[in-house]
Amino acid sequence: MDAVVTYSPFVASGIRITVALSLLSLLVAVVLGLLGAWAKLSGSYAARRIAELYTTFIRGVPDLVLMLLLYFGGQMALNRLGAITGLWKHIELDAFTAGVLAIGFIFGSYMTETFRGAALAIPRGQVEAGLATGMSRPTLFRRIIWPQLVRHALPSFTNIWLTLMKATALVSVIGLEDLVYNGYAAGKATRMPFTFMFIVLMTYLAMTAISDLGLRWLDRRYSAHVRAERPA
Repeated sequence: MDAVVTYSPFVASGIRITVALSLLSLLVAVVLGLLGAWAKLSGSYAARRIAELYTTFIRGVPDLVLMLLLYFGGQMALNRLGAITGLWKHIELDAFTAGVLAIGFIFGSYMTETFRGAALAIPRGQVEAGLATGMSRPTLFRRIIWPQLVRHALPSFTNIWLTLMKATALVSVIGLEDLVYNGYAAGKATRMPFTFMFIVLMTYLAMTAISDLGLRWLDRRYSAHVRAERPA
């Protein structure tokens, strides 16, 4: 027990890294997902083709392989581009940035399909009615499209977020001192691997439970008017 107390700040620092990595990766994934959904639903053949290639590529490449490619190959590509254009001399892509970009890039493809399906579930007549009443496109998006987009996307979004959070464990292979990396290192140093891996397991379960509660609350909030409209 003394070893657990001694190494608790070390494990806690890994938790902070994991939480930050998860949230920033989610932000990247949501932005890419919205852009990808817009591209797939746009009238541009080129945009639809690029989005289709993006989602197809992600489905065919293992997450770990893509992360390693971005960590090693991405840095080489950026420095080569800088040498050609003369815009920068050298960029050092750290493990945290590589992890955020890789995980966000991977799960952005899943978010693309989530947001595309949610957008298709919105009745077209409501959008046309909003435009007919003189709503500006920003107002139309904020008052009609976004609330319904969130409601339709939340079930799939929840699954993607929970999977993304667990996928952050992959960054330990590129040397980022996240929860898994620090838990393994503490277990190795104290010769108590089972104890520290059990702590890691319980921490992930706690984060999953908290996330699930928050997303359930969000679902109730955005679905309140739907339940109110149902006949008794």
